[in-house]
Amino acid sequence: MIQFNFQSIADLAGQRLMLGFNGHTLNAELKHLIKEYRAGGIILFQPNIESADQLRRLCMDARKYALDQGLPDLFVAVDQEGGQVARLRKPFTEFPGNPHMATLEHAREFARITASELSGMGINMNMAPVMDVAPPGVDSIMKDRVFKGDANRVSQLGTAVIQGLQKAGIMAVAKHFPGIGRTVKDSHFFLPELDAELSEMKQTDLVPFEAAKQAQVSGIMLSHILYPKLDPDWQASLSKTIAYDLLRQTMGYQGLVMTDDLDMKAISHDMDTCIHKIMTAQIDMALVCHAGPNIADARDAVMRYLEKDRELFESGRTCVKRILSTKEKFLVRYLVCA
Repeated sequence: MIQFNFQSIADLAGQRLMLGFNGHTLNAELKHLIKEYRAGGIILFQPNIESADQLRRLCMDARKYALDQGLPDLFVAVDQEGGQVARLRKPFTEFPGNPHMATLEHAREFARITASELSGMGINMNMAPVMDVAPPGVDSIMKDRVFKGDANRVSQLGTAVIQGLQKAGIMAVAKHFPGIGRTVKDSHFFLPELDAELSEMKQTDLVPFEAAKQAQVSGIMLSHILYPKLDPDWQASLSKTIAYDLLRQTMGYQGLVMTDDLDMKAISHDMDTCIHKIMTAQIDMALVCHAGPNIADARDAVMRYLEKDRELFESGRTCVKRILSTKEKFLVRYLVCA
């Protein structure tokens, strides 16, 4: 058990960040992110993974190093949806993906096996399941990643995955709120729009996220999509109207809220603007998934706003309390100090 200095601006800022890095080991770059930036989490991609033994050592070394620096245990996240988005390949189990998950038994088997393999590597968070709904007749950008069927069927299969992962100690993150199944452009490269009324979305896109909330999903990831009828100015990942007013206040979700990767092309704003919008919206964690200047810019911006804005400092404490509460529920080797 360790003490966490909840008054430290650096620690408060760092816990709000989930960061990517280069390399296969606890190298100087990763040590810097943990020791100097006080990162709350790291996210893994295929270039970080060479073998099961290497991956296990990387994750365990990183988590131990965080504890050695007086930090809470790290979130160690990965996108392991199955199908085309699966960072862990053979010798790990390769599932065909959500479109091929036809029954609840399939969903439970995926969750059971995936959770066992992730936890064996020291990974504790899966950026899954996808809870988007792709209706028939739409050439959805998500057609190869969504559960087949209507909103109710997506809810059933998705919650089976959530419950299976979390029962086995792996935090699940439902994505991409408030739903991108009806979009046709890829937010990795463009800023897609979904010009739908909230009343319509409540009958379709939002249904699986309500189910995920009821299943006590650990996290919900915001999309980089613009929803002009909800917020004409800001995509969901930067929108107080969507992240706070809709998800927190209207829907009553109390778990972690995080952005999608701020390195994606759908985000054209400078990092200072992004961080200010994220903090104003009381989004818990900002994801910057690739090594580069955006990581330092994001950390500096969070520090700056915590230091100069009392309201953002207080709401930031609330966000970090939520982060630590989630870590306390799923991880065991640290102590929350309010």
